[in-house]
Amino acid sequence: MASSTVDQSQVAGNGLREKVLTLNSMNPRVRKVEYAVRGPIVQRALELEQELRQGVKKPFTEVIRANIGDAQAMGQRPITFLRQVLALCVNPDLLNSPNFPDDAKRRAERILQACGGHSLGAYSISSGIQLIREDVAQYIERRDGGIPADPNNVFLSTGASDAIVTVLKLLVAGEGHTRTGVLIPIPQYPLYSATLAELGAVQVDYYLEEERAWALDVAELHRALCQARDHCRPRALCVINPGNPTGQVQTRECIEAVIRFAFQERLFLLADEVYQDNVYAAGSQFHSFKKVLMEMGPPYAMQQELASFHSTSKGYMGECGFRGGYVEVVNMDPAVQQQMLKLMSVRLCPPVPGQALLDLVVSPPAPTDPSFMQFQAERQAVLAELAAKARLTEQVFSEAPGISCNPVQGAMYSFPRVQLPPRAVQRAQELGLAPDMFFCLCLLEETGICVVPGSGFGQREALALTARPTIPKLRLLLEKLTRFHAKFTLEYS
Repeated sequence: MASSTVDQSQVAGNGLREKVLTLNSMNPRVRKVEYAVRGPIVQRALELEQELRQGVKKPFTEVIRANIGDAQAMGQRPITFLRQVLALCVNPDLLNSPNFPDDAKRRAERILQACGGHSLGAYSISSGIQLIREDVAQYIERRDGGIPADPNNVFLSTGASDAIVTVLKLLVAGEGHTRTGVLIPIPQYPLYSATLAELGAVQVDYYLEEERAWALDVAELHRALCQARDHCRPRALCVINPGNPTGQVQTRECIEAVIRFAFQERLFLLADEVYQDNVYAAGSQFHSFKKVLMEMGPPYAMQQELASFHSTSKGYMGECGFRGGYVEVVNMDPAVQQQMLKLMSVRLCPPVPGQALLDLVVSPPAPTDPSFMQFQAERQAVLAELAAKARLTEQVFSEAPGISCNPVQGAMYSFPRVQLPPRAVQRAQELGLAPDMFFCLCLLEETGICVVPGSGFGQREALALTARPTIPKLRLLLEKLTRFHAKFTLEYS
């Protein structure tokens, strides 16, 4: 009879067998993944919240989270029409209630008719409910002044993030010097660096110009591309517009230059446009990459490959938890598009409530609908408040010694640079921390303010600060932060 044996090298000193999955044996690419907006500072913030609930005395009474754009967690009220229709879809018995307007009921019935079994609890096809994809295509056409959009090129997704990861999976190939390189902006949204690390692709950094309000310079794209070709094969270029975390809004001239660069260098374009509703600065205007590409005409319009992404989590909606989003692909090889659908089918389908929410975002109440006036008022109120927060942030930081911040043109983050004294930098090095990480940890422990260090976005001695807290809470946050910086600077001078 055969006997089983255990390698003695796998038996620990206490007689227990070593685990199959350890830090040394696990996927090494996962260990390289970092996601700053939910990193160690956020974990410590959660611990502090728990300690406060347990009655532990702190120098503050609450943790103020300014690390992530989670609107409703920070007090933003949901848009009434969106929630009314979702409530009706989730519980169709409410369609008989007099407490809901007729247009909300009609929209709920229309969505339910498109669902399997007329239920939000049924799977959809992997690319998303056909009716909703058609509504998304019509939205894109209206947004882009009548330029056609094909619903067959629209894929619904679990937020924009899942679609971005899917497209990157299609792009990543090769080993060694032939590994795929992806150009991403620095400062960058950590989704990109984390995904590229997980997929084993090469992150190719191109730097936005802080001195020019985080402008994108094509000469910098050339520099990054030429250097990258020594050790990888660059195949894609990502642009975030409006910028996250930098808040800049690209001009049409800049977008045209980026498209020409991508075409000349044979790069697939990824346009992260989830903040397209968030444009505040006078003279700034959102231009979609799809619209500019099509208006440039041949050869660009017919050949340049593009994937553009949008989400229900940002804008005026702030419906992060429903995980609704889409990607539109342009000039993608039809055979590759089929492979993309196959990849999406592995996850069955995006959340159907998120798909329903997306439908309401891309086709809101019409001027003749009963809900139109309230919807418009609520939408404008949210956007006006975000604009006011951007102005407040710029004003406070412009008056604070040792802190500088570019005007926030759009999106919902500010990205101030903080001057840190040499002794603080030295102390951070002794602790094995980036200087701005050390500053942020000290800030959290003393004030309860949770922000993300710029090093998590690829930029040293900076802070990523979301404009999602309410105005009174944001004012308090900014005042506390500037006072703490002054004290910190004095202490380490």
